[in-house]
Amino acid sequence: MKINVVSRKDIDNLDLKHVLHSMSILKVIKFKDKTDVLDLGTGGGFPGIPLAIALPKVNFYLCDSIKKKIKVVDSITSHLKLKNVKTIVGRAEKLNPKFDFVVSRAVTNLPKFTEMVRGKFKENNLNSYKNGIFYLKGGDFINELKQFEDYKIFNIEDYIKEPFFETKRIVYVPSSCIGRDNP
Repeated sequence: MKINVVSRKDIDNLDLKHVLHSMSILKVIKFKDKTDVLDLGTGGGFPGIPLAIALPKVNFYLCDSIKKKIKVVDSITSHLKLKNVKTIVGRAEKLNPKFDFVVSRAVTNLPKFTEMVRGKFKENNLNSYKNGIFYLKGGDFINELKQFEDYKIFNIEDYIKEPFFETKRIVYVPSSCIGRDNP
């Protein structure tokens, strides 16, 4: 069985559009050892797998609702012998564990995404940023941020000088802006 987890048109730019894009989060935060990070909507393992390779003492949980995609991710993590990755087949709303951070690559609009992860954050902070979301996003999304009292936007082009990143951002939203209780 053949499964495409990366668009065929992007395969020639896998390193730039997927790996380097995923790694751009490390320009903003380097998660401390033992941090629990959920990659929600991981698809082919981005951004979770590149981050897990770079940070072997951080715990990554790669979640996708499509079982076939998680099978591919399992195969990749097994081949790479990544001991700090666990996979989850399911939807965010059904997850019980709590995490320090949730990372993702524009699964949906930010207000909807925050509803999906409401109540999924630990209370104690281990890192330089308070627990929350680091969301890779492109295009014009400023209207999506109106409901949040606190957030930060990082321009990826400030860190990586490639034309692809001119419109790419990392949006950080602390868990305190998302709430603790499930809707």
